[in-house]
Amino acid sequence: MDRSLFIAMSGAKQTLLAQASNANNLANTQTSGFKSDFEQFRSMPVFGPGFPTRVYAMTERPGSDMSMGSLQTTGNELDVAIKGEGWLAVQDENGVEAYTRAGDLQITPEGQLLTGKGLTVVGEDGPIAIPPSEKITIGTDGTISIIPIGGNETTLAVIDRIKVVNPELKNLEKLNDGLMHTKDGVELEASADVNLIQGMLEGSNVNSVSALVEMIELARNFELQTKVMKTADNNSGVSAKLMQMS
Repeated sequence: MDRSLFIAMSGAKQTLLAQASNANNLANTQTSGFKSDFEQFRSMPVFGPGFPTRVYAMTERPGSDMSMGSLQTTGNELDVAIKGEGWLAVQDENGVEAYTRAGDLQITPEGQLLTGKGLTVVGEDGPIAIPPSEKITIGTDGTISIIPIGGNETTLAVIDRIKVVNPELKNLEKLNDGLMHTKDGVELEASADVNLIQGMLEGSNVNSVSALVEMIELARNFELQTKVMKTADNNSGVSAKLMQMS
């Protein structure tokens, strides 16, 4: 009897964790460049003294969906989307190089180029600084050119080049900050095979309909687990009464 209660309890707990992961996907359906997370259940034996006679449920994230989201035209000169494979290099909150597909860029009053979430965009020699300008052009290779204030087309100046990389996906993993990091911790080399499109953004690759259906399925699964726990508790109570009668 304790086995059924333990299994149902662990199953309900892991279902809640899976629901949290699915809810995070659903909450990011409008987040630029977001890659949805997978989750899966599997049974794990409880090891200890003697033979492993107990089993518990475990949910895990085997990886992320790396498929490309839909491209949306914005017309904003600071918006860029990656055409095909590739990633933009940024610095995370700890200053470590990480990678993202979110190309909603912005410039601070000090001229620093950041992502929409405030992460520093990496160039050829580190963070990118852009002086005041009339117009900004970002080439397909990530080259940033500007027309200085008071200038014209003949005064076009190249400022820097956004670092873009194209690693093997098996070498990337998504951490809790939502960014991609290399599994070995080694910074990637810039790639010339990645193409950017100015004035467009890549949307999230989350399928909202599938996420909603999965949310309903997980809720029903949790309800079944709680019913099993209640049944086990009732059976335990009946057994205790029988023992008292004897």
